[in-house]
Amino acid sequence: MTIQSKSRNNWTVEEIENIYNQPLMELVFHAASVHRQNNQYNEVQVCTLLSIKTGGCSEDCAYCPQAARYTTGIDVHALMQTDEVLSYARKAAEAGSTRFCMGAAWREVRDNRDFDRVLEFVKEVNKLGMEVCCTLGMLTGDQAKKLADAGLYAYNHNLDTSPEYYGEIISTRTYADRLQTLEHVRKAGISVCCGGIVGLGETHHDRIQMLHTLATMPEHPESVPINALVSIKGTPLENQPKVDIWDMVRMIATARILMPKAMVRLSAGRASMSLAEQALCFMAGANSIFAGEKLLTTPNPDFEEDNAMFELLGLQPRVAFKEEHAGIHAH
Repeated sequence: MTIQSKSRNNWTVEEIENIYNQPLMELVFHAASVHRQNNQYNEVQVCTLLSIKTGGCSEDCAYCPQAARYTTGIDVHALMQTDEVLSYARKAAEAGSTRFCMGAAWREVRDNRDFDRVLEFVKEVNKLGMEVCCTLGMLTGDQAKKLADAGLYAYNHNLDTSPEYYGEIISTRTYADRLQTLEHVRKAGISVCCGGIVGLGETHHDRIQMLHTLATMPEHPESVPINALVSIKGTPLENQPKVDIWDMVRMIATARILMPKAMVRLSAGRASMSLAEQALCFMAGANSIFAGEKLLTTPNPDFEEDNAMFELLGLQPRVAFKEEHAGIHAH
C-alpha cells in the first residue's frame, strides 16, 4: 500500500471505492499514516454548537426534529438575544472550545432584523478570540459577504448524503441549492465546513458518492463533519437502526485519506459512543469534536468527560486561528 499524502481534487469514484472497501485494519492504518504526515496527530479541535433559533423550520429534512411539520416535542424558540449568546460563548471559551458555531433553524437567511442581530453576534463572539462559525441555511452571495465583513470565520452547510439519495431525505431544496450556498461562502473568503450524515438508509455507494463530491470540490472543505444519525421520535427516520461504529470509522478514515488537511469532525452520535469507540475514530483521523451538553437539540458528552478522555488518550486541544498564526492564510 502506498501512502498517498498529497492533497488531490481529482479523485475518481473507483479510487474512493477501493480505499473505502479496504480491510478495516488496513484502512485505519492508511488513514492514520496520512493523518500523521499532514497534521499534528494528537491535536483535536474542540467546538461548541449553540442553537440560536430553535424549531419551526419550513423544510422537510427527514432526520430533523426542528421541522415544523413533525411533532417531536421540540419547543419553538425565537432568535436569542445578544447577551444570552455571549454568555454561552464565554462559558464555551472558558471550558476550552476554540470554535463557536451558531445554528438557526431557517430555510434560508432573509435580510431582516434577525439577520442584523446574527451579524452582531458574529462581531461580539469574535472579540472573545474564538473562531466563529454559523449554520443558517441557504445564503446569497451578498449575505455571505456581510457575514465575512462581520468577521465570520467558517460557515457550515452539509450535503447530508449523495446527490442520488438526497431527494429521499429532503424535497424542500435541491442539491444544487446546497452547492450554490457553498460557492457563495467560498467566494466571500469564509472557511467551508461541509460533511454529511451516516445512517439515513443510504447505501455504501451513496456514502462514497458524497465523499466524492466533497473531495473533488475545487478546494476541499476546511472542516468535514461526519455525523451518525440520532433518530428522533416523530421524524420519518425515527425507526432507523443505530449506526454501526465500524461504518463511522470507515467514513472517517476514507475522508481523512481523501482530504488530508481537512479537520474531520466526529459530530452527532458521539454521545452514544464508548471511549474506546471514540478512540478508534481519532486513530482513523478524526481531529475535531463538538463539546458541551447539547448538539443543537440532541445530547452530547459534556466538557469534563471530554477532558478526561483527552488526558487518557494524550490528545491536546487545537488553538484558535492556528493556520493564520502559522502565517498560512486559509482565506
